[in-house]
Amino acid sequence: DSDTILAADVVTKLVLKMHDPEVGAAMGQLVASNRSQTWLTRLIDMEYWLACNEERAAQARFGAVMCCCGPCAMYRRSALALLLDQYEAQFFRGKPSDFGEDRHLTILMLKAGFRTEYVPDAIAATVVPDSLGPYLRQQLRWARSTFRDTLLALRLLPGLDGYLTLDVIGQNLGPLLLALSSLAALAQLLIAGSVPWWTGLTIAAMTMVRCSVAALRARELRFLGFS
Repeated sequence: DSDTILAADVVTKLVLKMHDPEVGAAMGQLVASNRSQTWLTRLIDMEYWLACNEERAAQARFGAVMCCCGPCAMYRRSALALLLDQYEAQFFRGKPSDFGEDRHLTILMLKAGFRTEYVPDAIAATVVPDSLGPYLRQQLRWARSTFRDTLLALRLLPGLDGYLTLDVIGQNLGPLLLALSSLAALAQLLIAGSVPWWTGLTIAAMTMVRCSVAALRARELRFLGFS
């Protein structure tokens, strides 16, 4: 992406993955170049760390990163040539689709039988939204891409490791279940006047476990709320 600054050795490290002819694409680790700008950019930087070093890293263990993110991704030229017509003719429900190109191309690579990989030490710094409005619009656009390309990925999931099926289900159902749980808890508070402490405690515990793992792996206390 044009708003991304690549570390000097990014290309070299991604090319090393391409020495394996079965690899069709590889992505590097994303960080927020404007991390210190606002509270939101600091949170997004942590979100990127989790997405790269937990989600993408786990997927890569099974040879199928489900989305090689646009800011820092490398594709095998010969593989891209085979898929170019499909890639340029993105349609969803009969209408042209011009968002989520990175996820769509990654799914096409996997459907063609190539592996997709994650390279954690290939660092790319990208500009992230510094206010809530642009961030929410970005997330809505990405969510639409995720749901759309999940339908495209359904046919290839049986040929991949079972973990990846669970991961795709979790990516799509997790946010929905969290939203429904939060709305149900709010309704209980407003209608019954009782505090839904169990729901809040469960969500807090799950969040704390994930943040604690990140803090240990990254060796950074910011994941536990410390700057």
